[in-house]
Amino acid sequence: MKFLIAGLGSIGRRHLRNLLTLGERDIVLYRTGRSTLPDDELAPYPTEHDLTRALTRHKPDAVIVSNPTALHLDVAIPAAEAGCHILLEKPISHSLDRVDELLDAVRRNKVRVVVGFQFRFHPGLLRARQLIQDGEIGRVLSAHVHFGEYLPAWHPWEDYRKGYAARADLGGGVVRTQCHALDYVTWLFGESESVWGVTGKLSDLAVDVEDTAKIILRFKSGVLGSLHLDYTRQPPHHRLDVVGTRGSLQWDALEGWVRVYRASRKTWEVYPPPAGFERNTMFLEEMRHFLNVVRGEDDPACSLGEGIQTMRLIMAVLESAREAKIVHL
Repeated sequence: MKFLIAGLGSIGRRHLRNLLTLGERDIVLYRTGRSTLPDDELAPYPTEHDLTRALTRHKPDAVIVSNPTALHLDVAIPAAEAGCHILLEKPISHSLDRVDELLDAVRRNKVRVVVGFQFRFHPGLLRARQLIQDGEIGRVLSAHVHFGEYLPAWHPWEDYRKGYAARADLGGGVVRTQCHALDYVTWLFGESESVWGVTGKLSDLAVDVEDTAKIILRFKSGVLGSLHLDYTRQPPHHRLDVVGTRGSLQWDALEGWVRVYRASRKTWEVYPPPAGFERNTMFLEEMRHFLNVVRGEDDPACSLGEGIQTMRLIMAVLESAREAKIVHL
């Protein structure tokens, strides 16, 4: 298979390394030349600076869209029109503009799309989902996510002010950038029927986007959810707490463990992460899955439809914060 990677920032380079780990070697790069990272590891690969030329000359089987959020659809739509299968980084875009155009191109050209919500491949979250589905804590009543991490520490080797997460023009802001939590709570508890959001630029960081958000969700299932997202937490903290009628469950994304309290036993049971687990485990499993999807051996773990659903939720949060009202979905 031949792969085109569009966008060679930190996540694009991670995808490149994981392709190599999985034995793929036929890789082409599409670059604008505006990356702030050194080019040494990219030197062995053919590079194009024109997307049309990259698609028509190299005819890739699949395209990995890992450029800044606001530019995703500029690549994804032509890639779909060319019949390429797509790994589309989250969120699918910075707004809902042109999303219907992408959906139409995907359907007409029978393209398979995986949206890059890598936490769906976190072994701890997969176990947590199974425990919830198995009724280990009874009927779920409420859930809370705290997802905070100091933005300058994400990629200490580069200037955080130049990255997409810090810039409105590139589709940044904590709600869009940390939308993993909006995706996985939907994956766990189903669709939301209403959302209330408050956002603000509260820190001294040199960003022109919101760096903190508080979100309340009412799910159609009856579950009540709350999320805290920020660019400021030191040390980082990413945890999910779920309350059920017969116990509770906690998942720590950074440490990897899950623990369950069963009220009938009045004890906690801890499920440690698999041996050798580290952060790239999620991304590597995501890429392994994408290869299977491209081969037609698997269905997308996170489909374009699900990516659009999360995009609608993102926009509802931002609308709620802007208009100071509850938004019904």
